Amino acid sequence: MTDTERLETIVKAYIEMLVLPSAPGKPLWNKENMIFGRPPRWNYIDNCMIKAVTMLHEVSGDDRLLAYAADFLKYYVSPDGDILTMNYADHNLDNFNGAKNLIFFRSADRRFERAVEILASHLEEQPRLNCGSFRHKEIYPHQIWLDGSYMVFPFMAEYGMISGKDMMSDVIRQLENIRRLMRDPGKGLYYHGYDESRSMPWADKRTGLSGEFWLRSMGWLCAAIADILDFTPKGTAREFCCEMLCELLTALSRCMTSDDLLMQLPAKTKLPKNYVETSGTLLFAYAAMKAYRLGAVGADIAASGRSALLTVSEKYVELRENDAPVLGNICLTAGLGGSAQRDGSAGYYLGEKVVTNDGKGIAPLIMAYTEYIKNGRS
Repeated sequence: MTDTERLETIVKAYIEMLVLPSAPGKPLWNKENMIFGRPPRWNYIDNCMIKAVTMLHEVSGDDRLLAYAADFLKYYVSPDGDILTMNYADHNLDNFNGAKNLIFFRSADRRFERAVEILASHLEEQPRLNCGSFRHKEIYPHQIWLDGSYMVFPFMAEYGMISGKDMMSDVIRQLENIRRLMRDPGKGLYYHGYDESRSMPWADKRTGLSGEFWLRSMGWLCAAIADILDFTPKGTAREFCCEMLCELLTALSRCMTSDDLLMQLPAKTKLPKNYVETSGTLLFAYAAMKAYRLGAVGADIAASGRSALLTVSEKYVELRENDAPVLGNICLTAGLGGSAQRDGSAGYYLGEKVVTNDGKGIAPLIMAYTEYIKNGRS
């Protein structure tokens, strides 16, 4: 079996044995719900998977995927466009991730068009830091987390394009804040979180930054900027996005292992208990190949992304007869502060639960596969 055949086999098996059989109220890929016993609710993990499903339809033409995605969304969106189970007062950027899927289906059902407008209106109420950036959640005032960039910025860019509203200037300003405040100029990597108040125990009292470079948070940022490029015409904004993305992808590529993989803490490859983390590696792979296709990076970065995808599929995906494949080495979740008093230390990140077949890994695998196809499978 060639590398391409193995990858195609993996993706097809996931669709047939894990995605399509999943009920919207109990998706088989949402390990957080399973492990923590959470009831079904509108969340970013499921919407990552639905986005990956619609992207796969684009390269496969399998109409079952569109029907499944639309039905999944209808489970959470009422006929009048209200997003059931979403508490708007949470001001949680994660909840805006699904807006991309609602935009995709807006012409197919009035409820989705209405839901897009509802989310857009609530985004106008999202609290901000003094620097002008969105706070990550209501319960995390004064804080920027890199994760939020993927959840909201591509939606803003696309919504601005279809509505005629100037949202791109806001996106660029917030990306500029992230680059100015959270990037280490020496390594070119980004810290996971920033606390403008410097009051959080995890925040450096001088810089406000958390203590480590966490892979998946940088993967979200890479994927966010790559997706923003879809809606950014030639000009200063596009040039800025290309430069910022190229810088980060290049910095991450310098942290790769000998077989083109990335670790949970990519800047500390020799640290005991550090490990190859597949979800972040796959987000890098997706962004690297897409950035090349859109002219933001050179062929060397695309080659690193392609190699990362193929190596993950070879070494970290177990194919099983008559059952879904098993993707390993996925960090279940990581954050800062909160009730668990997460201190952002290396020990914290390396002590978080590692799981298999979580949507935060499977969705980026499918996303990266679609870019592999668009880049010509070579």
